[in-house]
Amino acid sequence: MDREIKNALRDRVLKSFDYSENISDEDLNDKICGCINMESDRLFLPLEAREKLRDEVFNSIRGFDVLEPLLNDGEVTEIMINGAANSIFVEKRGKILETDLRFESEERLGDIIQQIVSGANRTVTAADPIADARLPDGSRVNVVLPPVALDGPTVTIRKFSKDPLTLEKLTEMGAVTEEAVEALKKLVAARYNIFISGGTGSGKTTFLNALSACIPQDERIITIEDSAELRIENIKNLVRLEVRNKNSGECKEISIRDLIRTALRMRPDRIIVGEVRGAEAIDMLQAMATGHDGSLSTGHGNSVPDMLDRLETMILMGTEIPLTAVRKQISTSIDIVIHLGRLRDGSRKVLEISEIQGMKEGEIRVNPLFVFEEAPKSEEEGKVMGKLKRTGNRLVCDRKLKRAGILWGDNEQA
Repeated sequence: MDREIKNALRDRVLKSFDYSENISDEDLNDKICGCINMESDRLFLPLEAREKLRDEVFNSIRGFDVLEPLLNDGEVTEIMINGAANSIFVEKRGKILETDLRFESEERLGDIIQQIVSGANRTVTAADPIADARLPDGSRVNVVLPPVALDGPTVTIRKFSKDPLTLEKLTEMGAVTEEAVEALKKLVAARYNIFISGGTGSGKTTFLNALSACIPQDERIITIEDSAELRIENIKNLVRLEVRNKNSGECKEISIRDLIRTALRMRPDRIIVGEVRGAEAIDMLQAMATGHDGSLSTGHGNSVPDMLDRLETMILMGTEIPLTAVRKQISTSIDIVIHLGRLRDGSRKVLEISEIQGMKEGEIRVNPLFVFEEAPKSEEEGKVMGKLKRTGNRLVCDRKLKRAGILWGDNEQA
């Protein structure tokens, strides 16, 4: 649609507003249609083109402009804006695609950015050019402004499904097996401390959200996130905490470390930390080891051993203690590590479920229970074939299962 026509109609609609009254979406649509009808003789637009123009003008006023159709597209999982002058890229089915959409100007993109961050009670300016925010539907937004972003304002939106994925849906999608899901349900019910690792876009938050649905409904849960993404719907006694970044005003920064410490005084049964990235790892592990069994968290790692190494590094960022003591803290706090990955066909899978079995000769012992095995003739129609299989290793630390009165397989095999 011609930008000049769209902008002219948008200006005419805005001038017709009575800002002393609240205008509903229905009234706004009526105003837009009225302005289009007034221009019908000059524009000569067919019905389909009129409807498209109406939607574009409406989205530019009340929605997120050219982003609106992408936000409403259920197949789009990521939206990438690399400055107003460039096309908008999206991720669909694990593949990055270029669209024919772009913002009409850097000023218009700036307006949308301010609309997004202000809606999440955040600020972003040239003096403080990096911000994390979220959309009303929970989608995560990262913003980087010039002069840090050399090609103009950069926005990355990680979308989340309007209907949260459950373990059952993930099983149907082939991300995990029924056998592994049944095992995980028992581990959550028995209050094992579980850590989910994986690379960027591997589905850590989605899996954490699905796993949290296994928590008994009569427990008190505290969630702590950098930017609120979790949607836990089965728990009534739920407290959601979100960090507050320092801004140009007088607001004090509230970090994940601060929130974990205060959460310990809120009588939680379990604490869920959306993601650990730094020194807060020591606070999370101490919470797990001091009477808050069944806690959950996620972190970036390329494998289970790599995730454990990164946890060591994060702990050492926050405290000066011997490496042996750090490893002891990790091995006594975390019971299970679930590692997720994105395969070369773009699909997300559970690649490993392992038990943390304490220490031996100064090293953390990892006991793989389930491991993803790729089929010999793997790729069919571009899809990677394989299955998450039991290793046959025994779950050694079964004390919590016994205490909860839960049977684990044949009581011998994992």
